[in-house]
Amino acid sequence: MSAFAGVRIVDFTQGLAGPMAAMLLGDYEADVIKIEPPGGDRLKDHPGYITWNRNKRILTLDLANETDRQKARDLIALADVAMFDHAPGGLEALGFDAETLTQAHPALIHVWMPPYGTTRAWAHLPSHHSLLTALTGVAFRQGAYADQPIHLILPLCHYGQAVMGAASIGAALYERTRSGQGQAVTVSGLHGMSEVTGPVKMLAGPPLPRGQPLGASPSYRLYECADGQWLFLGTLFANFYHKAVEVLGLGDRWLDFVADPALARETLKAVFLTRPRAEWLELFLEHAVPAAPVGSREDWFASDCVAEAGLRLTFDHPERGKVHMPAPPARLSVTPASVRGLARPLEGDPGWAPRPAPERRIGEHGDQPLSGVRVLDLGTVIAGAYAGAVLANLGADVIKIEPHEADPFRSDGGGFMAYNRGKRGLGIDLKLPAARELFYEMVRQADVVVDNYRLGVRERLGIDYETLKAINPRLISCSITAYGRGGSRSPRPGFDPLLQAEGGMMAGQGGDGEPILHTIPVNDVATAGVVAFSVIAALNARDRTGEGQEIITSLMAQSLTFQYGEVTTYEGRPPNDPGDRDCIGVRALHRYYECANGWIAIVCETEVEARGLAGALDLELGDARAALTAQRDGPLAQALARALARMPREEALHRLRQARVPAAPAIRGVEAYESEWLWDERLFDIWDHPRLGEFISVRSFSDFSRTPAGYIRPTPDLGEHSAEVLESFGIPPGEIESLFATGAVFGPDAVVARMSKSARPGDGGAALATI
Repeated sequence: MSAFAGVRIVDFTQGLAGPMAAMLLGDYEADVIKIEPPGGDRLKDHPGYITWNRNKRILTLDLANETDRQKARDLIALADVAMFDHAPGGLEALGFDAETLTQAHPALIHVWMPPYGTTRAWAHLPSHHSLLTALTGVAFRQGAYADQPIHLILPLCHYGQAVMGAASIGAALYERTRSGQGQAVTVSGLHGMSEVTGPVKMLAGPPLPRGQPLGASPSYRLYECADGQWLFLGTLFANFYHKAVEVLGLGDRWLDFVADPALARETLKAVFLTRPRAEWLELFLEHAVPAAPVGSREDWFASDCVAEAGLRLTFDHPERGKVHMPAPPARLSVTPASVRGLARPLEGDPGWAPRPAPERRIGEHGDQPLSGVRVLDLGTVIAGAYAGAVLANLGADVIKIEPHEADPFRSDGGGFMAYNRGKRGLGIDLKLPAARELFYEMVRQADVVVDNYRLGVRERLGIDYETLKAINPRLISCSITAYGRGGSRSPRPGFDPLLQAEGGMMAGQGGDGEPILHTIPVNDVATAGVVAFSVIAALNARDRTGEGQEIITSLMAQSLTFQYGEVTTYEGRPPNDPGDRDCIGVRALHRYYECANGWIAIVCETEVEARGLAGALDLELGDARAALTAQRDGPLAQALARALARMPREEALHRLRQARVPAAPAIRGVEAYESEWLWDERLFDIWDHPRLGEFISVRSFSDFSRTPAGYIRPTPDLGEHSAEVLESFGIPPGEIESLFATGAVFGPDAVVARMSKSARPGDGGAALATI
């Protein structure tokens, strides 16, 4: 029996985000009934539909029909969770809004996942990733050669919305076991964008630079080799970079390279062109230098490496034949996920009998969904650290544990501040016996431990799962590695771009041209969301079993998670949309266009929309059906570009809006902080760091009607709360004093020494990878 066995979900959502959120819960044995309109899900022909709706039963209902609406009401009355993705106003018209349904069913968790936000502004737009990234400034934050928005080939914000939808539903279910009450949960497209690309701005600091398409730092960059093949050099930290320079035969130039990154970049570019890629990769592997080849997602998903890790599943589809899809992205040792079958029609009675309302547990109700959950956070850099921040946003007490040398990603930059907000800081040297014993005492009182150590480090430190389980059998231990804990690659070091490269993301974005580094650290943020969801799943399981468990996941697993739809494959499947150098879109009627004073995004997918576009801009369209597949840089695109270039942006948007053509302004990243709509949507939060001053960053990754999510603490300095944390764990004052005296524990004074160190080689690439 898995984590959500017995949970009943009625899923009214379509497309990617909502169905995938329900899928993640269904993988842990939630019983999901998906309600589809008579014409089917709007993405029913997308290959990803098969994966996003696995383990579900499908029921066709016409919600415009009162008889079918009553059938839907009857199902909702028996469910634990009801999920919707209608635009603002749509649920009220049906009588399925949160207020109506939660009043009728107090234990119901009502989940709303609108494509943009919760207000009526832009509510008329159909769900499109290009429009969401345009409206939020994300399209202008991707590294590019030209000063233009970039079309992201992967719908990353929709995937982020899916993962946060699943995590938030799990958190609401966990809270319900304490309060006995349901509530309304909202996870909009803006929440998904917040988790994936979370904008952050230091009000007193300079604006962050825009990333470069190949990577800004010589140590963390794409390089072309002698055979025309590309690799990514992933030496984020100085020790790896120094070793790479020596392997390249340039050890005597090390100090020159540190002093002059531009010199290093040009020198390395020339050296890589002297040998074929395979030779460089063999050398780097021999010397444990992080590097990876650029390849296609199709080859990656079909590789022995993915199969060896158990990340590829195969099913027989009644129409498509053999279908290959990614496996669940994390492994829970006691209540594992499973894919039991593809979507199937609901035939007859669903088998849901009425149940008594859940009882409230006296004294366990908190102010936030995860109130009372204690997390010992050993995570570093992005993936591990950010997972803790997501849990903190949901109300967990997350304690960031760092050694004297600190998280190697620690800085005063916006990335570190965003990925570590909401925690308390504890400085501890786990190599010392006294510190290890202290950690064991904290484990006795903790609920969760999260780490992203390389293979074998937990065992050397004496904090592996078996050791911790013996101390606290209810503990949930989650460990993240680059390549998993089984197989030939498991000992290797790894960073997000290595999986971007080998997992096909860079080649997909670059198309037939050179590969492109995603400015968004795709696999890191995917891992953070998956870890948060997996921990919450394990907390729900523990409520039923009384038992903790180990969670294992990897960056390699996440190289598929945010490509579920793109890697799902079968004989004759349609190809994925190709990218391009400074990709401006995929077709003439699905791309960005520059107006006289700014950019807009246009996405037309029907002949009616195509004809409306032609009429709004006084253009000769010809065959509307053919126009929908016209090339992104062909004659039609050129005519549209000429017409719009002469027109102010507001006039163009007004005309298109009047013609019911899906279009939106493509704002620059810095404009997002000045967008009245985004502030009205409560996307941002202004908060104060005691040492650095004011920041603007995202407020939350979901909203709850009764137990609001959100940060209650700023980002901690190194060891800032050491004494406070130990006191909260009941450590006697005399013992605390002794731990400080011996150096087993240290406090905020350590930050002075840390901040005085010079920047590490590779910092520039790391910073740009987090903008």
